[in-house]
Amino acid sequence: MMEENSQHKFKRICVFCGSSSGNRTVFSDAALDLGHELVKRRIDLVYGGGSVGLMGLISKTVHDGGCHVLGVIPTALMPLEISGETVGELKSVSDMHGRKAEMARQADAFIALPGGYGTMEEMLEMITWSQLGIHSKPVGLLNVDGYYNSLLALFDNGVAEGFIKPADRHIVLSATTAEELIVKMEQYVPLHEQVAPLTSWESGQRGYSTQSNTP
Repeated sequence: MMEENSQHKFKRICVFCGSSSGNRTVFSDAALDLGHELVKRRIDLVYGGGSVGLMGLISKTVHDGGCHVLGVIPTALMPLEISGETVGELKSVSDMHGRKAEMARQADAFIALPGGYGTMEEMLEMITWSQLGIHSKPVGLLNVDGYYNSLLALFDNGVAEGFIKPADRHIVLSATTAEELIVKMEQYVPLHEQVAPLTSWESGQRGYSTQSNTP
């Protein structure tokens, strides 16, 4: 992956988001804005494979903008998260662990839109993998209208109470707009000491590889 020009640092970004659109249009607007920002920067999308909720909005936006879309979905969730035709390429996997590993393998960075338990669980695992040294890819929260304020405050409290190292807190990037968040992610430099060296994880559990599949 070429990194000399930060504008072209990311070829694929994985977006974690829900199969719900939330109760307010601000969340749908944020998904559309992120989709347009990816298209503007010619960044392909990796996402959870659904055609409903915020997943459906961002995937259609990126696909209609001419960028590649890869959806990764466990077979068991297809009846729940797919309604009608999906866009782009769809890859089915056996379980949730396989979904996260494949999405991580395919992407150069991760963004979480507002979402529920699944969105937060996926995002938190990517943060943990960074802390452990499994990857060094940026992880960003799109904090739409303060949606993630309480979670970010919990992370700060984790530092204050001695459960999260201050350097590890810097793994989590956040911003209120898609453009600001992607710029922060382009400038991201890990400050934390990884628990284990990268080579220790390369044999990988569940097939995860630290190398992106993009050329």
